[in-house]
Amino acid sequence: MAATRSAHAVWNGDLLAGNGVVSATTSKAFNDLSVSWKARTEEPGGSTSPEELVAAAHASCFSMALSAGLGDGGTPPTKLEVDATVTFEQVDGDWRVVSSALKVLGTVPGLDAAGFQSAAQ
Repeated sequence: MAATRSAHAVWNGDLLAGNGVVSATTSKAFNDLSVSWKARTEEPGGSTSPEELVAAAHASCFSMALSAGLGDGGTPPTKLEVDATVTFEQVDGDWRVVSSALKVLGTVPGLDAAGFQSAAQ
C-alpha cells in the first residue's frame, strides 16, 4: 500500500523581498510555517526553509530505517538520536543542496560500537 502525503505553500512577492508559508495538508501537523529567501540563505530569524524541512525528513526517515534494520538483526534500539545537517550553497552561480550529513547516536542493548557503526552505514 502506498502512503501519500501532501503539503501546501503560498508565496507572496518577488524572491528577495517576498515571503510565504508552508503547511502540512495531510497530517495537519504544522500550519503556516513562515519561509523566505533570507531564511534560506542568511539567518533564519524564526522562519524555516525547505532545507530545514529536508533535514527533518532525512533525520526522521533514517532513524526509522535504522531502527527497523537493528530490530531485524535481533538488536532493537532503546533510543536513537539523529541530527541531519543540510547544506545549501551557491555553486557556479546556482543555488543547490550540496550535502546532507547525519550524526547518529544510539542506545542498543547487545550491540557494541563497531556493530552500531556497521548498522548505521
